[in-house]
Amino acid sequence: MWLRTGCNITFDVSIATPFILMLRPRSGLHQWVARESYTLKPSVLAMEYTDNYGNLCQRVVAPPGEFSIRTSADILTADSVSVSPGAPFEDVQNLPDGVLNYLLPSRYCESERFIELAQEIVAGVVPGYDQVVAIVNWIRDHIHFNSESTQFQLSAVEVNQHCEGVCRDLAHLGIALCRGLCIPARMVVGYLYELEPMDFHAWFEAYVGGRWYIFDATQPQPRGGRVTVAYGRDAADVAIFNQFGPALFPREMSVHVEMLDSAPD
Repeated sequence: MWLRTGCNITFDVSIATPFILMLRPRSGLHQWVARESYTLKPSVLAMEYTDNYGNLCQRVVAPPGEFSIRTSADILTADSVSVSPGAPFEDVQNLPDGVLNYLLPSRYCESERFIELAQEIVAGVVPGYDQVVAIVNWIRDHIHFNSESTQFQLSAVEVNQHCEGVCRDLAHLGIALCRGLCIPARMVVGYLYELEPMDFHAWFEAYVGGRWYIFDATQPQPRGGRVTVAYGRDAADVAIFNQFGPALFPREMSVHVEMLDSAPD
């Protein structure tokens, strides 16, 4: 399917403030970016680099006053996601080098504290893909997805304690439980078509059967219409913006995703 995605973000800046933005989707195995626009107002010099996870990042210094960011992209992406019941567990010694980092505990995914719980959840389940499905089903049954949760930047341990969270929080818990079973798992941030309420979305991917598969505990069934903006170990790696200086929060932020009738001209 062809999707048009984008966001509008506005800040009120008191002093010149450095930002690192992560707002550009890139073409890859599962999506093709056919058209893109990226506007900063006022216009300032932006320098782009690729981080350790392959994400496109933009460095800017926002001047005092109103500073706005507007993005739009037309992207071809899958209207469904691949599922593979029975896909096998990959022994750690056989994993690709680039996957090993996603086995380790990280800031928001304290996987070393979830080994016993993960083993309880998947007791009797065939190792690999089916174990991740069992984890996702357990999260749906035990953690309340609340898109308006007032909790902020919870770790997996805290999500498990509060039994509630936003999409980012449920992804953290899924990642930590997978890593507790020696299944590599990574955080994904991007767009999801027909998400309600519309916003940036987070889910996770697990590496089984020799490839990455999408899992999303906030949705009742696997669904496509996804556009990836960033991958990382957890939310600390995939923030859509980081600012350095006095704390700033967007005065306005909106996200849009619409389906196009055909490929863009």
